[in-house]
Amino acid sequence: MLPEPISVTLLVTQVFEKLNIPYFIGGSLASTIYGMVRSTQDVDMVADMEHHHVQPFIASLRSDFFMDEEMIIASIRDKSSFNIIHRTTMFKVDIFIQNKNPFQQSELTRAQRQIILIESDVSAYFASPEDTILAKLEWYHRGGEVSERQWSDVVGILKLRAGTLDLGYLRTWANELSVIDLLEVALRESS
Repeated sequence: MLPEPISVTLLVTQVFEKLNIPYFIGGSLASTIYGMVRSTQDVDMVADMEHHHVQPFIASLRSDFFMDEEMIIASIRDKSSFNIIHRTTMFKVDIFIQNKNPFQQSELTRAQRQIILIESDVSAYFASPEDTILAKLEWYHRGGEVSERQWSDVVGILKLRAGTLDLGYLRTWANELSVIDLLEVALRESS
């Protein structure tokens, strides 16, 4: 039996892959892959969905998820987000439509296939460790710099991935995203 967040997430990633929709998993599930394990209430994904994907996406997932077609269409039009909720577990999947900003384009390009279940070689695309750090710093900053969960996710990845991260990439994008000061504090705290 797979853990609930993984099994529900795989239902969605399989549909993205079947429909050739570029995607990646971010948020707390990505930070768990790269850093410290923690529970999650939902999964965050970014997908490059377009209008022609709506009907096949809904048809593929309607039996497993509650979803609102109008919300999906509006999210694609507005480059915003929508959620779907697994019928059996009530686990929520938040899907952010790729908005073509330079950072999200970089995230999508750098997404890495990670094995989720070693014994069966099941994998999915995740934001890179660097992009996970940057996105979490951006959320932390936007949220008034009070979320201990976001901060501990960042520090956890920095600790566990020390020596393997592309610090030049991190600093360049942290500067672009106006979180360079936070990155430097997190780097000091993690060492």
